[in-house]
Amino acid sequence: MIIKTVELETVCGITSKLPENTKPEFAFAGKSNVGKSSLINALMNRKSFARTSSSPGKTQTINFYNINDSLYYVDLPGYGYAKVSVEVKAKWGKMIENYLHNSPMLRCVFLLIDIRHEPSDNDKTMYDWIVSNGYQPVIIATKLDKLKRSQVAKALKVVRTGLGIGPDVTVIPFSAETKQGREEIWDLIDESVNSLDKE
Repeated sequence: MIIKTVELETVCGITSKLPENTKPEFAFAGKSNVGKSSLINALMNRKSFARTSSSPGKTQTINFYNINDSLYYVDLPGYGYAKVSVEVKAKWGKMIENYLHNSPMLRCVFLLIDIRHEPSDNDKTMYDWIVSNGYQPVIIATKLDKLKRSQVAKALKVVRTGLGIGPDVTVIPFSAETKQGREEIWDLIDESVNSLDKE
């Protein structure tokens, strides 16, 4: 995928109305410190367009990035580590659920899991939640560069077992440092957009 233009077009807070987009959307969900902004920046071919932060939980809105005026990357609020009240977390949950339920242009949800660790209870809950909303998430196993090559196969097995997923679910190892996995993610997005064009 050649990235020509990128624009942060819409930012939705807890009380905002979702935009009525007419182009396909690809959403990214994950724990607060899983490297979501780094992945989105890599997919946008930009160094720091999506805000990265040393403080987990900075994304408290749903951010819609217009890519090439042909599709959207949708950055969902991180979960798990944000230092906010239970009440606010519940509102974020409602916001994400509202988006999953009500966006007719959503084509795929990418769920990011840190490849170095067994999926947390929050990860499992998020996976089940996405499935219950009618989507089969693509799993992105982030921070691949933190492992030795010999450790990768075992780590991916732990991710699959922890989420309770079989070989039919796509899992893509990804490194924001080396950009390994970026082409595979782009290919999935291209394939989805192209199949829409043919309908």
